[in-house]
Amino acid sequence: MRTLVLNAGYEPLAVVSFKRAIVLVMNEKAVVVEQVDADPVWGPSAVYDRPAVILLTRYVRIPSSRLVPVTRRGVLRRDGHRCGYCGKSASTIDHILPRSRGGADSWENLVACCLRCNNVKGDRTPQEMGWELTIAPQPPRGAHWTVRGAERADPAWEPYLALAA
Repeated sequence: MRTLVLNAGYEPLAVVSFKRAIVLVMNEKAVVVEQVDADPVWGPSAVYDRPAVILLTRYVRIPSSRLVPVTRRGVLRRDGHRCGYCGKSASTIDHILPRSRGGADSWENLVACCLRCNNVKGDRTPQEMGWELTIAPQPPRGAHWTVRGAERADPAWEPYLALAA
């Protein structure tokens, strides 16, 4: 069981275990905003709702630029596992400007690619091949990318994750 943690300003921060969430609530560092319809948790001096979403009582300052790291899994997820050239199912990633020509490992230079297109393209650019990209590669945005663990969101979290998007 997982719990969404909101900053004091209702900004999604993280997803934590149920155990960590209940400790924050018991120590009065957070309050339960949404609870799970299940039996309450009995503490030594009080009864607590099972938290689905908690709100921190004090504001936590976070870095202004929360950059999403570039990963193979992230590129495939961003592009919906569809090839950026032909639109078929993708299992690899491709550098639009090949690394051998100075292409970087960046969100703007990587695209999901099927094995066939990746092998045919090789060490060339899409322009040299006469190919067009079906998507415009860019860094992903939204709470589903910046809040670790939010990709498998609980339905109770949706209103809070939508605010951050």
